[in-house]
Amino acid sequence: MIRVSAGGGADGGRVEGGGRGGPPRPGLTYGEAGVDRSRAREAIERVAPLARLTHRPGVVGGIGAFGGFFDLGGLGLRDPVLVAGADGVGTKLVLAQRLGRHWVAGWDLVAMNVNDVLVHGAQPLFFLDYIAMGRVEPGVVEALARGMADACREAGCALLGGETAEMPGVYGQGEYELAGFCVGVVERPRLLTGSEVAPGDAVLGVGSSGLHSNGFALARRALLERAGLGLDSRPPGLETTLGEALLAPTRVYARAQRALLESVRLKALAHITGGGLLENLPRVLPPGLEAVLSIGSWQRPGIFGLLSRAGVDEAEMFRTFNMGLGMVAVVPQDQAGAALGALKRAGETAWVVGGIRPGGRGVVLEG
Repeated sequence: MIRVSAGGGADGGRVEGGGRGGPPRPGLTYGEAGVDRSRAREAIERVAPLARLTHRPGVVGGIGAFGGFFDLGGLGLRDPVLVAGADGVGTKLVLAQRLGRHWVAGWDLVAMNVNDVLVHGAQPLFFLDYIAMGRVEPGVVEALARGMADACREAGCALLGGETAEMPGVYGQGEYELAGFCVGVVERPRLLTGSEVAPGDAVLGVGSSGLHSNGFALARRALLERAGLGLDSRPPGLETTLGEALLAPTRVYARAQRALLESVRLKALAHITGGGLLENLPRVLPPGLEAVLSIGSWQRPGIFGLLSRAGVDEAEMFRTFNMGLGMVAVVPQDQAGAALGALKRAGETAWVVGGIRPGGRGVVLEG
C-alpha cells in the first residue's frame, strides 16, 4: 500500500508503504538523482513575497496555482489588443554568474521583454519567468526574482508566476538559463505599427546604459579573450570596472513611452536589441522609406569606445550593438522639441539623431 498525505506530490507530503506483504524496501529517490524538492519549496517561499510587491489592478490571486490569473474587465478598455513577447538574457548570463550579479540577470530578463511590448504602444500587464538550473539554489532564485520584481515595478506590470526547474546533467554547478514572457494591452486605435511614419519625420534616440543584453559573445571575445582584460580592470574610457560596465542593467523604457504617448504624436518606437540599429529600426518603417542617422549626434557610453579599440569593426558594431541608443522614436518634425522635453522630464537622455526620407526601407549612417 502507498499512501500520500495531503499536499503530497511535487509540493511535499508523506509517502508510506512498500512492497506488498513485506516491510518497506530502500529505493532510489529523486533526491539521489539530483533533484531536491526541499530547495524548490524554499525558493518558492522566497519568491512569493517579492511577487506580491508587483501587484497591480487586474491581478487575481497569487503565486501557487497551476496558472496565473488576470482580469481585463476592470481596465475600462473598449477595443483591447493583447501584445505578447518572449525573450532571454543571452550570454550576459555567463558574466552575471561569474560575478554573482544575479539581480541584474533578473532585471534584464524583464526589461528585454517589457521593452518589446512597449514599442507597440501597450502597457505591460504581467510577466512570467522560467528558470532552469543544475541545482536549485534558493538564494540565487531569490536574487533573480528580486531583480525581476524591481523591474516589474518600474514597468508597472505584475510578476504573475513562473517555473523553476532543477535539471542536473543539463546545467552544471552554478549555471542557469532564463526565459521570460510579457503580456501587455493597448486600445486598437493606439496600436503602434509604424504605418504612419512619413518622409520628413524626426528620429529621436533614447540613451542606453551600455550593451543592455545583446552582443555579449562578441564583447567577451574582444575584451576578455583578444584584449586580455580582466573583469576587475578599469580600462581608460570607463568610469567603473569592466565587469560593472558590461553588467549595467538594461533600461526599462516604460516612463519614456508614457511620456511620449502623452505629449506628442508618436508614430513609431523601435527597441534596439540584437541586430543593432541597422536591423531593428527598419522593422517599424513602411516600404519605401529609410532612416538617415547622423553618427555624431548622440553620446555613446564608454564601453563602445573600448570595443572599438579592441578591434571590433565599426560596421559590425552597428549590426550587433545598440551603440548607445536603447530605443528609437519617430515623431513629426515640428514635435521633436516637445518630445525631447518630455523624455528629459521622464528622466531619460535623448537626442534628435536623424530623419525619415524616401528610400529602401533601411538605415543610412552619415558622418
